[in-house]
Amino acid sequence: MATDKELSDFLEDVERRAFKQAVYAVRKEESALDIVQDAMIKLAEKYGDKPAPELPMLFQRILQNTIRDYFRREKVRTSWISLFSSFGNKQEDQENFDAMDMIEAEEGSFGAETGLVKLERKQVLEFIEHEVQNLPSRQREAFLMRYWQDLNVAETAAVMGCSEGSVKTHCSRATHALAQALKAKGIYL
Repeated sequence: MATDKELSDFLEDVERRAFKQAVYAVRKEESALDIVQDAMIKLAEKYGDKPAPELPMLFQRILQNTIRDYFRREKVRTSWISLFSSFGNKQEDQENFDAMDMIEAEEGSFGAETGLVKLERKQVLEFIEHEVQNLPSRQREAFLMRYWQDLNVAETAAVMGCSEGSVKTHCSRATHALAQALKAKGIYL
């Protein structure tokens, strides 16, 4: 069982990384702060009695679920706004009324992007996912734990059952292979 100090130290250590991950996902700093705070509270309330080594994996899952919940709430909120916005219009304006004209996406949000930008991002992500699947299994495992699940080298080594040096080597080889594949495809990030 994790002590209060261990839980507090873990949350302090993971806070900045979790915030970066949430900002990357939702593109709004205020929402990202709320997401991280909610995830930390859920971890402390529901899983504070778990052993300290289990906290990173539990927190990562809670954070991902909290981000998904955010997107679900935003979808519902947007739906209700578009439905209720039509009530305020007069009958003669109903012919030319488009509910989507009433909603303006925030600058930098996914809704403000053009279809071409969304398509390009989707294609790049699909290509990256394909290339990650083509990596040797140990490189793929190390890469996903380090850069997608945001585990540190020691945690990744413990999960993989190898040395920290091996984790660094696998990650380095994976990133170089992915960079070469992207470069060959003409993709520069």
